[in-house]
Amino acid sequence: MNERVVVVDDDAIILKQANMTLAEAGFKVTCLKNGKLLMDYIKMNPIDILLLDIRMPEMDGFETIQALREWEVENSKEAVPVIFLTANEDAESEAKGLTLGAIDFIKKPFSSEVLKIRVRNILDLLLLQKDLQGEVQKKTSELESLSLHVVQTLAKTIDAKDAYTNGHSERVAEYSREIAKRYGYDEARQEEIYMIGLLHDVGKIGVPDTVINKPGRLTDEEFGMIKKHPMKGAEILATVSEMPKLVTGARWHHERFDGTGYPDGLKGEDIPEEARIIAVADAYDAMTSHRSYRDIIPQDHVKSEILKGMGTQFDEKFARIMLDMIAEDTEYTMHE
Repeated sequence: MNERVVVVDDDAIILKQANMTLAEAGFKVTCLKNGKLLMDYIKMNPIDILLLDIRMPEMDGFETIQALREWEVENSKEAVPVIFLTANEDAESEAKGLTLGAIDFIKKPFSSEVLKIRVRNILDLLLLQKDLQGEVQKKTSELESLSLHVVQTLAKTIDAKDAYTNGHSERVAEYSREIAKRYGYDEARQEEIYMIGLLHDVGKIGVPDTVINKPGRLTDEEFGMIKKHPMKGAEILATVSEMPKLVTGARWHHERFDGTGYPDGLKGEDIPEEARIIAVADAYDAMTSHRSYRDIIPQDHVKSEILKGMGTQFDEKFARIMLDMIAEDTEYTMHE
């Protein structure tokens, strides 16, 4: 069945463009001119995703999503994923929208191609999230193949939000598995930390693309949004009771060994061991990947940064293993 998309906007031109674009892409589209019409519509019709304008007369987008969420709670309905359509790019509006439960923002006027891709990607991502717990409940042989495929696909979808982190999660997972292997983890724990590494950035689902892909320096508010992704990731993965350690990487990969990290300010061995491993792998990949403002950092500089971070940013024993891996990579092939 074609996914049901509802677009709410008081601009007839925007409605016409969205309807034409999404219908051509195979979605079942309903266009409404205001929030009151949406509230009437939702009582009788299921929705897979809602595109909602912020600035509208009578009921603006923020008032509409609040009314929608209250109705969902009162009627024990699953929350409809909401993407805000906005001509504003200010962090305050984005922060308010995320607080109210929006999943993303699309800037107006929008490219038809971008609109199709963003809606498709978000729906696919939400489906993968729903399927993840079901997959890990399958018998062991199926878990080893099917859930890994789901997790890898989910990780690639997360990385696709950032134009400069293609393959980041998989590389972090591979580096983490190698560090764990050299430290003495058995094969089962090596595969476990690989899975943890794949999903360490899952919380970036809740960070607007405009913030993730901003080429310049982030404002304090924007950095505040970025800093929420470990908690968001932990919330998402906490539902996967069969693999409780998935939460470990998502929540604590930005903790620092000296206690100055986030979100909980954990220090030393209070930071779970898997998170300490992933922190080293994550930092290494960040330095050895392309960014909008720089190329891959030279290997000697990367080595110096790892050395400098020992005992402060990183657990020394895992940093030393990473340094051994760097020393063995004489042709500097271990990068994006």
